[in-house]
Amino acid sequence: MKGVAIVGAGQSIFSRSCGMSVRELSFEAYQEAMAGLNISRKDIDASIICSAPEYDKQRTAAALISEYLELTPAPTFYVESVCSSSSAGLRVAWSLIKSGLHQIVTVIGFQKMSELTSPEAAERMSRGDDIMFGSPLGTSMPAGYAMYARAHMAKYGTTEPDLAAIRVKNSGYGAMNTKATYRKALSLEEILGSDVVCSPLKRYDCCANADGASCIIVASAEKAKKITDKPVWVAGIGMATSELNLSARESLTNLSCVREAARQAYQMAGSGPEDIDVAEVHDCFTIAELMAYEDLGFARPGEGAKLLRDRQTYLGGKIPVNVDGGLLSKGHPIGATGGSQIRTIVKQLRGEAGETQVENARFGLIHNIGGVGTYANITILTR
Repeated sequence: MKGVAIVGAGQSIFSRSCGMSVRELSFEAYQEAMAGLNISRKDIDASIICSAPEYDKQRTAAALISEYLELTPAPTFYVESVCSSSSAGLRVAWSLIKSGLHQIVTVIGFQKMSELTSPEAAERMSRGDDIMFGSPLGTSMPAGYAMYARAHMAKYGTTEPDLAAIRVKNSGYGAMNTKATYRKALSLEEILGSDVVCSPLKRYDCCANADGASCIIVASAEKAKKITDKPVWVAGIGMATSELNLSARESLTNLSCVREAARQAYQMAGSGPEDIDVAEVHDCFTIAELMAYEDLGFARPGEGAKLLRDRQTYLGGKIPVNVDGGLLSKGHPIGATGGSQIRTIVKQLRGEAGETQVENARFGLIHNIGGVGTYANITILTR
């Protein structure tokens, strides 16, 4: 089967309040993705726009953005799987190219969270759970992940300092990321002393809403080699969905959808967790990164904290994770997050990550989650 490559990747600066429209945010990401490529806008024969629509004041945002970027009259698709929307968009782009229907597809993710107040955003996020049996009982995003944290602590002896250590790592790398919302290294004491959001999760255990956009340009093998001399190939993709109701899930110490999506991606790539050189995982909360270590096979169940304590997820370790600061530092503009994660891995595989470059990175993995572990997209890229 012919390959599919990412030929361009970009993102806007992520911020708490960008002061721009969603079309301008999207252009900022698109402009970076197109830089240095041997194509024009007319060569892009489809676009996929990704966001969570309940946060957007603009209806039909897909048409608005494709018009502003002068991508019409090529078809525009709209993809949504909440926080994993733009990773799902890459999956759709891959499928369109594999089918032969399209040759060059751009995937744009965006969200302007500052259009809503914090209570409004929290209310919409809580409706990601079952609105009859879940969200009315208080299962907001922090509450859902707090349950996972408590379960992990009860079963494996995980501690609050173990969780805080993840933010220490990611804040250190976030301080180096010029496109991150938060660029300040935090101490363990600062994190443990921050206000409780939903016990045991504190303020610094949680990522923040942000405004931002990302853009990934995907091409067939034939086109990719003409567009750039640094194509990054999609080696494996996996996607799975867990039950929406947490009460229906078999375990609260792992995400079954991640394990299944990872199995699919590893199988397609002909690789395993031992082959991954660098990873981006969806650290919407510190417990989410810890669980990802275990669900992706980087550590055995219950041993994720040890992997971190041994600094194996730092630069120079066995599997560097979130060396761009992760969501905890970058912020989380829902529709843009997956594309931002993909951009980081693309830059790593191209050797363009600067002071956070992983030496000789060949395989990179992206772990992007939607909802409280509802949707999982796992992507493996290679150079």
